[in-house]
Amino acid sequence: MSTLLLVRHGLTAMTGPVLAGHTPGLHLDERGKVQAAAVAQRIAALPVAAIVTSPLERCVDTATAISDAQRAAGRDPNWDVDDRLVECRYGDWTGRPLKELTKDPIWKVVQTQPSAARFPNGESLAEVSARAVAAVRDWDARIAADKIWVACSHGDVIKAILADALGLHLDQFQRIVVDPCSVSVIRYGEPRPVVLRSNDVGGDLASFAPPKRRRGRARNDATVGGGAGAGAV
Repeated sequence: MSTLLLVRHGLTAMTGPVLAGHTPGLHLDERGKVQAAAVAQRIAALPVAAIVTSPLERCVDTATAISDAQRAAGRDPNWDVDDRLVECRYGDWTGRPLKELTKDPIWKVVQTQPSAARFPNGESLAEVSARAVAAVRDWDARIAADKIWVACSHGDVIKAILADALGLHLDQFQRIVVDPCSVSVIRYGEPRPVVLRSNDVGGDLASFAPPKRRRGRARNDATVGGGAGAGAV
């Protein structure tokens, strides 16, 4: 039963007003670098076994900050790039201001029925969800039980992974918010994944160290009554 920290990249010059998509050469701006350093220090409280990132520069920058903080703490996490965690291919929408895109008829489909949305000359959100969920489940199967690993990706990609872990239809994924350099925590195991935290931008992550292994197969059984919380002794 491993624990996944899903980290969205930090801010860039395009984040917010423009749909960056696969714009080449887009690195973190000064705000994003500060965010990445801060989230890296928060995650440094945990022993990370592996870091997997989207190949786009803004994610690699963020993942590098996390890796550097782990190494400063005396750890040596594995490093991999997985194309399946890359941003949605928005096609003709790439690089356009969001205020223009809100007038496109596809915008309403993206908001209300994302499972049916395909971007012109780009991907469908269903395709994005399928590849991203496959990626995290593949990596989870490779990483040893009771280990913590990081996946650094993009807003819509992380929302799709969270929706899957929550058992939600993709059409509900617009109800999830994923801010820049936020951390969302999923613990995978039997009989289901469990979302422990979503869109965390400042909380203490130390309590998400994997629980001590008990004899037998690790399970993610729900605590009847709600339990005492992750930080309880």
